[in-house]
Amino acid sequence: MRTVELVIDDTLDTSVRELWRILHAAGLRSLATHTHPTNRPHITLAVAASLPALPALRLPVPVRLGPVRLLGRALVRTADSPRLRQVQAEVWQALDATNPLHAPDVWVPHVSLALNLPETQRADALALLAGIPAIDGDAVGVRSYDTEARTVTDCTGLPLDGDRTSPHGR
Repeated sequence: MRTVELVIDDTLDTSVRELWRILHAAGLRSLATHTHPTNRPHITLAVAASLPALPALRLPVPVRLGPVRLLGRALVRTADSPRLRQVQAEVWQALDATNPLHAPDVWVPHVSLALNLPETQRADALALLAGIPAIDGDAVGVRSYDTEARTVTDCTGLPLDGDRTSPHGR
């Protein structure tokens, strides 16, 4: 499977990593302990079996990181803006998307803070991060994660003809 993800700017990235650190320092599950080199704060737009040519995505995309909430067993920080929703809908339409949770009318834009959060930690994690003020920034890059190979491909600036050779060295 392949994801299409937006990578956030340094300000938003730093703020998310700080929340990872706060959770970890409190003895709670956090993505701070996920050490795979591809781990970085991002917003997943869609998941598909393959990655055909993507629509031309105009970057940057304004993003507001909002409150922390549970999304299933994940602790997330919501992310939103009208342009972000427009970009996600464009990507969804371009892909043979497989996850119905990424359909534009049900998609919950977010950045993950902790995955598979144990039930015994949920209330503490929410209380610890309650009241964190919203922060505005931008999504500045597009990448794809290959869930089988565990590799990332930079998609920023890729032409529509399907050429996957990125001119950017991220």
